[in-house]
Amino acid sequence: MAAQPGLSDLRRAKFARRLPAALSELSGPEHGTVRLPIHLAWSGLTAYDLDQPRLRMSYYRIVLAEGQHADLVQYLNHDLLVSLWPTLRTLVSRDVRTVWESSFAELAQTAQAAA
Repeated sequence: MAAQPGLSDLRRAKFARRLPAALSELSGPEHGTVRLPIHLAWSGLTAYDLDQPRLRMSYYRIVLAEGQHADLVQYLNHDLLVSLWPTLRTLVSRDVRTVWESSFAELAQTAQAAA
């Protein structure tokens, strides 16, 4: 009898299906105020000023956790994600962190360098 996948395995598979093929696909904004749609920011704040560090970090946490593939590509920025990753990786779920770092060596290396 085959073992059933655990809850963490199911969550990781869900996040993995949403990933871009390459970090270079992430073409979201670097500066200014961005308004997230309700399917991402369904509770509380919907507008985020990316020039304010706390709001930028909250924005990235939300998009990583809630975003579908098109959302990730539209709202995340490659350079910002890489620069934020050493801190951001400690603020997202273990499943999100594992999927992104196992899929993108650049993030895993950034995490290693910051450790």
